[in-house]
Amino acid sequence: MPYSPAPDTPLLAVTGDSLVLARRYDARFGPAPEPGPPSAPEPPEPSEPPKAARPPRTARRRANPYARLFAIPGARAFTAGNLLARLPMGMFSVSAVIMIAGSRGSYALAGAVTATGLAATALVAPRTARLVDRYGQARIAVPAAAIAALASLALVLCVRYEAPDWTLFAAYAATATTPNTGGMSRARWAHLHRGATPENAAALHTANSFEQAADELCFMLGPVLAAFLCTAVFPEAGTLTGAVLLLTGVLVFAAQRSTEPPATGRTDAARAPLHSPALAALLAVFLATGAVFGATEVVTLAFADDRGHQAWAGAVLALQAAGSCAAGLLLGTLRPARRVGRRLVLCVAAMSALLALPLLAATAGAPGSAGTLPLLACALLIAGAATAPTMVTGMTLVQRLTPAGRLNEGMTLAVTALLAGIAAGAAAGGWTVEHTDPARGYALPLCAALLALLCAAAGARRFGHDEGPAA
Repeated sequence: MPYSPAPDTPLLAVTGDSLVLARRYDARFGPAPEPGPPSAPEPPEPSEPPKAARPPRTARRRANPYARLFAIPGARAFTAGNLLARLPMGMFSVSAVIMIAGSRGSYALAGAVTATGLAATALVAPRTARLVDRYGQARIAVPAAAIAALASLALVLCVRYEAPDWTLFAAYAATATTPNTGGMSRARWAHLHRGATPENAAALHTANSFEQAADELCFMLGPVLAAFLCTAVFPEAGTLTGAVLLLTGVLVFAAQRSTEPPATGRTDAARAPLHSPALAALLAVFLATGAVFGATEVVTLAFADDRGHQAWAGAVLALQAAGSCAAGLLLGTLRPARRVGRRLVLCVAAMSALLALPLLAATAGAPGSAGTLPLLACALLIAGAATAPTMVTGMTLVQRLTPAGRLNEGMTLAVTALLAGIAAGAAAGGWTVEHTDPARGYALPLCAALLALLCAAAGARRFGHDEGPAA
């Protein structure tokens, strides 16, 4: 049988020093193709219509870092308990000021009582956190919260039955055992994302941003709830509700054992956080920043009362927290800073600049005029946008400067410095509004922010030696 090549069998020919590959033409298989430039081979026809391409799961998670954060088993449960326990942090001081000032007729006394309680917290909280690191969160936080709840009940009884002024100081000081649930939550995130990798650094940055937004959410809702309960129900309702929420939230939080960092036992071998010069400089920034918050709170309460709208004071303060909450959530979607120390200086500088707005808004109208209150609320909303970036950046530095075995203690020291500053700012704000027009009291937060800027700039070199991995 003669050989019959296929129509697509090529021919080989040699011309000079070249080998030519030519296509065979056979009349049996149709006319020869027209000469032309070579074309790419046609793709095979699909057997079924192609499906729309879906991005990989990792890409979808990167698009929403918060979804990736809460995909960890147990993260949502301990966050829910933590939010419930943290809400009273925005209620206690406002409730105490309204309750004591309404009963005793003195904002100076109310500011001094809250300042004393915060100062006591500055002494007790680091020791409580040290016990948490040593024995575990659940074993220490529950009894500490129970003591604080009983102290809040004692404060209510002292106010209700017109006990001497010194009993108010003693009762409020006993609330210093309140556990730092925000610090314990951040310690859980640090435990879940331990390891110096860019992925863990990005996840921890998102977690810190969320925690700061949660703080601001609690300080946004807390004052509103406290002001409503104290004015619409009865003056002691805010403190009582806060005590119940604190104890319930801590019980729920402590029950989530799967995400709890392991107890480290005795931590004497680990270097004490205060022995770090960089951390000491950072605590000075937190101290001055706390004075911003304390002064703003008391001055705003007095300003709204002076304008005849005391019930709106909580809503005005909530707007400031709302601006900070939105900024914190937005910050969590961005890449973590390569140079955290420099970002802290920039954030504090922005906070200082924006805090000039409330002073300008409060002094814009005539003394006693209620028309300036909406303008002040807008100014506080804008000024709050720099709060969360400052706190997130500062907490990130605290986590990097604190030994792993004393992480709760290090973060509690930062919160303690913040509370000490709030105490000083509240006392100074109470004295100022008693002796001058409350509108001029907004100069205090501005001065405190400038002091924080000086501390941050002075400590920038110390912060710079410990930069984390870039995202």
